[in-house]
Amino acid sequence: MVTFPVIRPRRLRKNKLIRDLVAETELSEKDLILPIFIKESINEPEPISSMPGINRYPLNDKLINYVETSYEIGIRSVILFGIPSYKDDIASSAYDKNGVIQRAVRMIKDSFGDKIIVITDECTDEYTSHGHCGLVRYKDSTYIIDNDESLKIHAKIALSQAEAGADIIAPSSMMDGVVGEIRKALDEAGFYETLIMSYSVKYASALYGPFREAAYSKPAFGDRRGYQMDPRNAFEALKEVKLDIEEGADILMVKPAHTYLDVIRLVKTNFPEYPLAAYHVSGEYSMIKAAAINGWIDERTVVLEITTAIKRAGADFIITYYANEIARWIKEGVPF
Repeated sequence: MVTFPVIRPRRLRKNKLIRDLVAETELSEKDLILPIFIKESINEPEPISSMPGINRYPLNDKLINYVETSYEIGIRSVILFGIPSYKDDIASSAYDKNGVIQRAVRMIKDSFGDKIIVITDECTDEYTSHGHCGLVRYKDSTYIIDNDESLKIHAKIALSQAEAGADIIAPSSMMDGVVGEIRKALDEAGFYETLIMSYSVKYASALYGPFREAAYSKPAFGDRRGYQMDPRNAFEALKEVKLDIEEGADILMVKPAHTYLDVIRLVKTNFPEYPLAAYHVSGEYSMIKAAAINGWIDERTVVLEITTAIKRAGADFIITYYANEIARWIKEGVPF
């Protein structure tokens, strides 16, 4: 075996031009999906205390201006999360034709047409008084999340989002069979071209805390461990992904992202022919932001390193609250 001094790996690292030439992973603004919180009852952007730099946006020109600014720096995909003005036990505001997400989709599509891919998160947690991702039933003095009855509601929500003009529906409930029920409803209504990006591998993570403040979606009782995945499990992800593919998912997702790089790699290795998204979640964002605010890390370098790691692990694109900053930093030059 040939070794030192004939082989000198440092030759390939001696300056940035050579490092860029031989880099195995390339991060592009095209890989980024920007999450946007949209709140029905406000007129001005509203800061989210646990996510410095992130706002809830109103249903007016402030939202359109934000999307326009993001578009100008290279962002081509957004995923929308709605905060309605009213909630009930059956998430009726989630499938209201004039609901917050439905109106937001129409506004963005009217302004940008096909220049922006609009993805809609499909779930009930932001729209129900109990904050769970399905319908709650009480049995023997306790509650259960009724999986099969919930599927009907999820299909109604997805269909209303498609009718509003969403390009991609992203079911996040982790209800068994939800992808198949949505695919059936979309096809029966003639929405054959509407894609489904399933939260196929969504863990019951403690890193969702800031999101739940942002979207007012914390469960009123209990938790979501009965339907979201156990963080101790990796190979179970393959079962979840296989089921979603069989039910008609076009794009897969792993959530969270940088704390589950092994799972991203596992899914991509076993299903390389399917596009894979990874969601760099609110808690991951807030931890980096807090460290940066305190001067403990260089924010730009750390964010680009982590995002590149997510891409290197196998993600084709990344949902991240840092999307706009990353797009700007890429134009300035990746600091590796």
